[in-house]
Amino acid sequence: MFLGDDILKCVAINFCLMVLCQLIILVFCQRLNEKFFDYRRNFYKARKFENNGKFYVKYLKIKKWKDKLPQYVAKNGFSKRNINLNQVYNKEYFERFLLETCRAEWNHFMCCMYFVISFLINKFPFSIIFSIIPLVANLPFLIIQRYNRIRFLNFNLKKSVL
Repeated sequence: MFLGDDILKCVAINFCLMVLCQLIILVFCQRLNEKFFDYRRNFYKARKFENNGKFYVKYLKIKKWKDKLPQYVAKNGFSKRNINLNQVYNKEYFERFLLETCRAEWNHFMCCMYFVISFLINKFPFSIIFSIIPLVANLPFLIIQRYNRIRFLNFNLKKSVL
């Protein structure tokens, strides 16, 4: 099925589908078993190119922009914005922080996958345009989760919390 050449209709349908997909993914993500978000799973492990987070600092200048983006915290959720140093040394807090970075990373990664729907319903070049939008909207948040988790793991390994 391809959407026609009516640009307004195409934009409206894609916008609605993007929002719907994001909501479905968010609800699904909140209901997944916490074991799925184990930071030791291969999907969440740091990659060689990340160089212990230095890649994000040197090439993406993450320190300049990461705190300017909004943070979503669900009702009774977990905020990573203000970390109390006393909490950092608490094993339960440590595990929860890592779990929530993995959950948020997976959520944003899945939202980037809208390109599959886009290529199924849109004609070229609309499929490209509506694939780029979720990438631009979600990739910065995904990167922040990876950077924070790497940094947090490195900090706690140095302090031997594990």
